[in-house]
Formats: sequence, C-alpha cells, structure tokens
Amino acid sequence: MSRPATATDPAIIGTQATDDQDAAPARAGAALETPIRVCVVAPGAPLIGGQVVQSQRLMAHLRATRGFEVDFVPNNPQLRGPFAALQRVKYVRTIATTATFLGLLLARLRKADVVHVFSASYWSYLIGPMLAILVGRLYGKQVIVNYRSGECEDHLTHWPRFITGTLGLARIITPTPYLTEVFAKFGFEAEVIPNYLDIEHLAFRPREPRRPVFLVNRLFDTLYNYPCALDAFRLVQRDLPEARLIIAGYGPLKDQILRWIDEKGLRNVDFRGRVTPAEMRQLYYEADVYLNSPDLDCFPGSILEAFASGIAVVSTNAGGIRHLVDHGRTGLLTECGDADGLARNALHVLRNPEEASAMACAGRKELERRYVWPVVGPAWIDTYREMMGRKVVARTSAAPAAV
Repeated sequence: MSRPATATDPAIIGTQATDDQDAAPARAGAALETPIRVCVVAPGAPLIGGQVVQSQRLMAHLRATRGFEVDFVPNNPQLRGPFAALQRVKYVRTIATTATFLGLLLARLRKADVVHVFSASYWSYLIGPMLAILVGRLYGKQVIVNYRSGECEDHLTHWPRFITGTLGLARIITPTPYLTEVFAKFGFEAEVIPNYLDIEHLAFRPREPRRPVFLVNRLFDTLYNYPCALDAFRLVQRDLPEARLIIAGYGPLKDQILRWIDEKGLRNVDFRGRVTPAEMRQLYYEADVYLNSPDLDCFPGSILEAFASGIAVVSTNAGGIRHLVDHGRTGLLTECGDADGLARNALHVLRNPEEASAMACAGRKELERRYVWPVVGPAWIDTYREMMGRKVVARTSAAPAAV
C-alpha cells in the first residue's frame, strides 16, 4: 500500500521535474530569502483524475524551482497495518479517512506558509477542502482554494451557505473564466490560472490522411453523457461503416456503456477500460478525432492532450470548454446533448482534411502559447510571492514552437 507523498518524494506518474533552467525564471534575490513553504492538499494515490494529475504536476515543478519548499497532504490518506481494514467498511471508511486527514492537516499545515487546496464540489468539498481551509485559517496561514468542478453552480445553489461560505475565507483560483463567472453570481471573487500540460510527454503527429478513428476517454459518469458520443458515432458509422471508436476510462457506468454499445448496434468499438498514463499516450497517437460529449465540464485536460497530439477536437460546448476551444479555429463545438451536431462536425473534419489539419496545428500552438509551465508557472509563483508580501517579478511568456 502506498504511503502519502512527502516533500522528498520523487515526481509521481504523469509528472516530470525540470531543471532550474527549465522552470520559472529564478526571482532576483531568491537565494537570500527564506523559501516559501507551500503545502498542497489534494487527492492522492490510488485515485487518478484531473486533480491528481494537476496537483502532482504542480508539485514536481515547484520542487524544481528555487525559493520553494513543497509538502503534500492527501485528502484520501491510505491507512496502514491493522487500520487498513477500517477503509474497507462502508461509513466506517469515511470516518476513519476523515479523522486521519484532519490529523495530518493539524500536524502539517502548522509548518506551511501557503496552503494550496485543490477542490471539487458537494461532499468532496465538505470532508476535504473545507477542513483544510478551516485548519489553515486557524493557524493564520495564507490559503488558496483551487476550485475545479463543472458542478460549481449547482453546488453553490443547493448547499447551505454556512458550508459554501467558507470559500470566502480563502483566495479562490480556478482554471477557467467559466467558473469565475459562476462564483461572481454568488458574490465570490475568483481569479483564473489555467491548467497546463508537460508537452514533452505527447508527440504531435500530423494526420495525412485523417482516418475515422475516434477516441473517447472521459470518466464513466453521467456528467460526460456517453450516450451522446455513442449516438454520434452511430451516425458517423452510417456514412462510414469502417469508422472505429476507442473508449478508455473507468467509473460507475462501465456496465451500462457496454450495454449501450450492444443496444445501438455499434461495430468496431475497442473498449480499453482503465489504462495507464503511458497507454493513454499511445491512444492519443492511434486516434485521429477526439470525441467529447459532456453536459457539464470545467477544464478537461484531455483536450489539452488532444491539442498536443494533433487530434482534431470535436466536442460539446459544456462549461469551460467554450473558453478552451475556439470554434472553427482549434476545434469544432456543438450544443450539449446534440448527437446530430457532434456527428456532423466529426464528418466535417474527416471530409475537409486541410481544415482539420489547420485546426490541429492551431490547437498545438494555442497550447504552447497559453497552457505550458513556462507560461502558467510564473502566474502561480507570483501568486505565492504576493500572498507572502514579497516582490512580484513581471511574468514571462513562451513563444509557440513551430508545428
């Protein structure tokens, strides 16, 4: 059973530490200052997903940046020895995990300067981020809530204000303007620092010709509306019988998705289920069209990975996706639940290869211009320095590389 990561752990799967020269530029006089101690509070192993990937990626880069010390408190700590049995019992598991998490917060946040809390919605917020906010404020620490859930509006609408109001005790930072707009409706001020990608892990492959090989790799959950993607693929197969669909992921709807595939009479479906990060990179290399049909979404890292790989992005415009994909320039968007529109856009990129290639190249350039560490990293570093009352150095930007 894996232990919680600490500040001395090596980079975790999906991250790669960079040399100081590749990290954010060293700040003037940083060697003379006391390092800023950042404690990241986020989900850890064995979970996988966007929060895990982004938090581990951030920690790896901060550890390679002069002037920072990094600690980590998992909000899902794994108990060891005889106590591990407690996490196999329903309800008891929640109590035992929450009590352990609270103990770690009380012990570790005392040493931090800035507490960086990754947050989702609903019960996840209540028994994870909210506790970290309260303990951080109890110790007088600077607290960031890095909120990244497409269900934000429903969360703020239906949960008691005495719970959601604790967000106001922290500096709220989100990856997308979509969420800053939602927070503003409820009287919260939020800022945007986007997700980013370590692009060296994914090679750009020109698709000439672009084949009808589709990839869907979202969590098997109702939010991601798999029936819409499957219906769109069914319509594509009506025109292109040789079309192939690769499905990768995991979640509670696995059996239903397999049944839907059968009920819709789909052919050439390659159901991979849960895959490793290395296997996922291979799937991006194999596919030529990325099919994405969520009804709610925030900032899917999978779209950045599609941009990096040269896959044509065809998606619904849920939540933050409309801020991430520029329709007609870096991908094609349709309304949520519109399987017909999704299929039309998929056929369009296959029938217009030059346009599809131009969008793929534009997506890669957009990624390199806005969503890589040399651009996003200085925003985080300046935020930490500002919160500690230190001088902020002008941010730098990375020029897009040629595709």
